[in-house]
Order: sequence, then structure tokens, then C-alpha cells
Amino acid sequence: MAMLQISRLTFGYEGGVENIFENVNLILDTTWRLGLIGRNGKGKTTFLKLLMGEMAYQGQIDAPVLFDYFPFEVQAAPNQVALEVMRQVIAPYARMEREMQACLEDGGEQAMEAYGALLTRYMALDGYTLPDTLRVEAAKLGVKLEALERPWSTLSHGEQMKLELAALFQKKNRFLLIDEPTNHLDADGREKVARYLKGKTGFILVSHDRYFLDQTIDHVLVLGRKDIVLQQGNYSNWQTDKALQDQAQLARNEKLKKDIGALAASARRTAGWSDAVERSKTGAADKGYVGHRAAKMMKRAKAIEARREKAIEEKKGLLQNLDEAQALKVQVLPTRRSALLEVRDLAIDYGGGPLFEPVSFCVREGERVAIQGGNGSGKSSILKLLLGGQIPYTGSVHVAGDLVIATVPQESELLQGSLRAYARATQIDESLFLTILRKLDFSRLQFDKDMADFSAGQKKKVLLAASLAKPAHLLIWDEPLNYIDILSRSQLEEAILRDRPAMVFVEHDLLFTQRVATHTVRLR
Repeated sequence: MAMLQISRLTFGYEGGVENIFENVNLILDTTWRLGLIGRNGKGKTTFLKLLMGEMAYQGQIDAPVLFDYFPFEVQAAPNQVALEVMRQVIAPYARMEREMQACLEDGGEQAMEAYGALLTRYMALDGYTLPDTLRVEAAKLGVKLEALERPWSTLSHGEQMKLELAALFQKKNRFLLIDEPTNHLDADGREKVARYLKGKTGFILVSHDRYFLDQTIDHVLVLGRKDIVLQQGNYSNWQTDKALQDQAQLARNEKLKKDIGALAASARRTAGWSDAVERSKTGAADKGYVGHRAAKMMKRAKAIEARREKAIEEKKGLLQNLDEAQALKVQVLPTRRSALLEVRDLAIDYGGGPLFEPVSFCVREGERVAIQGGNGSGKSSILKLLLGGQIPYTGSVHVAGDLVIATVPQESELLQGSLRAYARATQIDESLFLTILRKLDFSRLQFDKDMADFSAGQKKKVLLAASLAKPAHLLIWDEPLNYIDILSRSQLEEAILRDRPAMVFVEHDLLFTQRVATHTVRLR
């Protein structure tokens, strides 16, 4: 058992208004499976970069292991097969093999000594057994063995991601920093990666998928306003404890606020004593006596006021800022239509045969249809077709006339310019749009920034806020929760369940889909 110790860690970006972390102290066992959670923009990736030593900070990080970050850029030669790419990620096996072969061909005493040293290191790095190990690891992640013999460039993004993860876990004396591995993975891919991680030890995982976290971690690191709190258990354990703690703290805050109010009122009354006595000097026979009495009363009042002010400040210091999420609202337009859209025997075919077996579904007011299927199964194509895209299909698709649709597209990378200009360009209420972003934890400072500088999660929130700001009969959302933090996901769920919009959506977050969808269409 080795311990990672973080002492008095303080960090803030140059030019920033306040620190992101302040005097953070943590002791972490390097065999733990830790989940790192917090709002978008609160410093999760920053914390991982600090552990990697990529930025200067105050305090101390003592690590008995080396860190590796996932995802990472893979340098693969043209037509280099996947198994060789994985090996080069772990160690320079190919170079060592060439050097050992050169030593054998030389045959001299010095060359054979060098060969012995190389062989010892090669065996310590499991050079002979590694190919078989990697095949086993790939199978655990659902990657077919034939894929390991194909050129790296021909593998899908999901296959590459899984093999990169498997390779990192074969490196010696490493603690992995895994940053959002589930984005764009379908439900089956997430399940396989979750089972894989559950069988490993020694990592910090950043993920906003609550079900995925529950399946993989045994400790939680929670980013607060400037600190990081450690708790044993999975995400659900933390959520239950947090709800109880928040409830108790809310009650405590209310009592403190009442106490502060009573103290403030008492201080105002005390301050009025001397004023009243001073005013009584007018017309008094012995103004000297009254003035002396007023002075004594003033002195006493000031002393009492000072004590009360101190008590008020002490109680204010006990008030805690709870990370509460403000309620969102979906702008639902009423309609008298019996059905907003109807799909019968739909199949999409780009020329290589149908992507899925024919499907049929109908969406009425308050109904929410989830389109499910593996990566590449045609989910996004259906949404594009419903929005009027030129998608080749058979069957029938009927969308009611004059239907107002609010969308969230899958991609957000191209967003740029100011938020206000974006609101004008999309013809949504600017004030409402910015209010929604505030509820989604945007600071007012971000309102003046170029969207091109936003994080992936912040850009996605811009698309979500724009959709929520648009009164609509129907929502069509394509993977709306990519990069979105856990608290914001809960806000969206609550708004949808309360306001009951009609929806068609694609989303790989299992809990969100289970809670929000009234119907499910599975592509096979």
C-alpha cells in the first residue's frame, strides 16, 4: 500500500479573480478507484494537470508512483498494426528487440553483457508475455482479436480508446488519471468499460455518468468551491449523504439567519437609546445631568453594539454556501394536435443496406421517445431526418405542420463569438438565455468571453440553454449530456419531468434515459 499525499495545495490561474484550489490536503491510497466529480469549469481537469506537474502551484504533492493521463495522443506509423501500437505505448519493446538482436549478431563479450542487461529489463517489462496479455485485456473490453492485427488507423474511435486504456493499465508503477472516457460511447461500450475498470485498481476517474461511476469507483473526490472533499463509497453513497447533510445544513442556516436578524434588530434598538436621551435634553431643566446620562447611555450602547456586531459576524461565518441547483424550466407550447409526429416502418439506407430493421413510433403531447442503439446504428440519422435533413429512407415520416421544434445538436465545437450575438442570431430571448446559463453555473464573467474559449461542457450548456429558452411544441436532442456535469443533469431531469415536454432524443446516460423516456425505440 502506497499513499499519495497532497499538502496545502493552492492554485489559481494568472489574472483570475480567485483561486480554484486553496489549502487542499488529501491522503489517497494508490490502490483506490477514485471518482472525481464537480460542476463544469470547477477544476477537475486542472487538478489532474497539477498531479501531472504540468502547471506551477503552491503546496506539495508527494507521489510514490508515476502518473499517466487518458486520453492521450497516439503516434502510429502508416499501416502499423494495433498490437504494435499498444506495445509502443507501454515501453520501447521494438527498439529493445532490435538492440538485443544486434548484440547477438555481434557476439563479443561486451555485446553479450549488454544483451544480458537488455534481456533482464525486457523480461521485467513482461516483453515475452505481453502480446497474450493484451489480447486477453482487449477481449475483456469487447474488442475482437482480429482488430489487434489491423492497421491502427482502420479502428473505430471506440476501439482505439479501449485499447489505449488497456495499454496504460499494463504499465508498471503507474497511477492513471482517466478523464471522461465515456463520451460518445454507446450503452454497451460503457458497460464493458465499467466492468473493466471495476477489475482494476489505482486510478482517478472523471465522469459525469452516474451509473458508470456507481459501477466503477470505491471512493469519491468532490470539488467544492475551493477545496476537495474525500468520501468512501460510490456516487450514490455520496449523493445520499450529501442530501442528508444539505438538509441539516439548510435547517442550521435558517436558524443562524433568524439569530442574525434578531441580533441586528436588538442592535438597532440599543443604538436608539442614546439618541432618545440626547433628544430629551431639549427643554430639560438640568441639561448637564441629561447630557451626562446620554453620554453614559451612548457608551453602554456602543459596547453592546460592538458585542452584537461581533456575534453577527461570527454567525455569518458559520453560514455555509450550499451548492444548490436552481430549477430550470422547459418552454412548452400547447397544441391541439393528436400527434406531433408519426413514423411508420422507417429504415435508413445509404447504399450499403439498411442500417437497422424498420421501426415505427408516434409522439404525442408529453411523450418522450428515446432512440437507442450502438454507435453507427443510425440514431442521429433519424433525428436529422425528423428535422428535414436529406436522409435516404424507406417508410413514412409525418411531422405535423407549423410545429415549433427546439434542438440540441450533438456537436458544439464550432461555437464562437459572444453569447449575446448568439442569442440574437438564433432569435431567442437574450435575458432568458443568460438567466438559464446562470442557473447552469455560468459566472457573469463568462458572459463577456468568446465561446471559442469555452470548455466542451460549457459549449454544450450554451446549446441546452438556447433550446430551453425557445418556446416549442417538440424537443429533438442529440446526445445533450456529453461533457455535462452531474448536477446539471439532475436539473435537466427535474425540469423535463415537471414540465412534460414532447421529446425525441438520443442519450447514452442510462439513468437519464430511464427517468425521462416514456417510450424507447431500439435499433437492431
